[in-house]
Amino acid sequence: MKKIAIVILALLAIGTITQAQCRAFTKNRVLPNLLGYIQNENYNAALFMEGDESEVLMTFYGGKNYRLVVMGHPVLPDVEFEVLDTNDELLYSNKNAENKTVFDFRMANTQQLKVRVKVPDTGGTLVHQGCVTIVAGHKE
Repeated sequence: MKKIAIVILALLAIGTITQAQCRAFTKNRVLPNLLGYIQNENYNAALFMEGDESEVLMTFYGGKNYRLVVMGHPVLPDVEFEVLDTNDELLYSNKNAENKTVFDFRMANTQQLKVRVKVPDTGGTLVHQGCVTIVAGHKE
C-alpha cells in the first residue's frame, strides 16, 4: 500500500512539474507575442514529442481582430499548425508563412474554429519532448 502511495505521489509531482514548465515557457516565450492584444481565457499547452499532433476547438467572436500564437519549445522542430472551420475547410496553414508562429485575422461572424497542431518527426535517433502552446488574443 505504501509503495502505491509513493508511485501516485511521484506521478502527481511529475505532472505538476510538467505543467509548471509549460506555464513558464508560455509566460516567457509565447505571451510576449500577444503584445497589443487582450489574451483570451483559453490557455492550451501540452507536452509533445516529434510526430505528435492534436486539435483544439476554439470560439472566435465576430467583428474582432485576433492574433493566434502557436509555439513549441526550441528543442522541438518548427511546429506546424492549421486553422480549419467546422467543415474541415482549411482557412490557414503556417507551412509557407513568413512568420511560423503567429496568425493575425479578423472574424466576420462568431464561429468555432479548429486549430490543428503537429510536431514533425525528423526521423532522428534522439526524440525530443517539449511544450507546445496555443494562445489567442483580440483587439478591442
